[in-house]
Amino acid sequence: MKFKDVNIKNRRATFDYAIGDTFTAGLVLTGTEIKSIRQGKASLADTFCYVNNGEVWIKNMYIAEYFYGTYNNHTERRERKLLLNRKEIRQLEKNGKEAGFTIVPLRLFINDRGYAKLVIGIGRGKKEYDKRQSIKEREDARAMARAFQK
Repeated sequence: MKFKDVNIKNRRATFDYAIGDTFTAGLVLTGTEIKSIRQGKASLADTFCYVNNGEVWIKNMYIAEYFYGTYNNHTERRERKLLLNRKEIRQLEKNGKEAGFTIVPLRLFINDRGYAKLVIGIGRGKKEYDKRQSIKEREDARAMARAFQK
């Protein structure tokens, strides 16, 4: 069975944070949530993850209500549990407690088996001059591509 290519990115994350280690986590979802994700109706804007009692949770992730969902429909911005192994959770917990680091969701996708997966990374907040440098590098790359195209 071929699933629609769902690839929802958090573009703001790579601009605001310097990403270190990344992990791929499963999500605990209800039926209407996965149906909505398969239609591509989700957003990772303004989301973050945290560790609580040895469990990793994602907060403020938007998944639109499923159109055909009845009274069973989900709430759009509820907290959802992430599925990782103990070693990964310990590493996230250790790095997440350090000052200046946070756990940032980067990409939401559906794997070849039909499961929703979330790529999360440990990010260190960028300073304003780092952001200006990122913008300059991006503009230089565009100028080089345009010059090469001609």
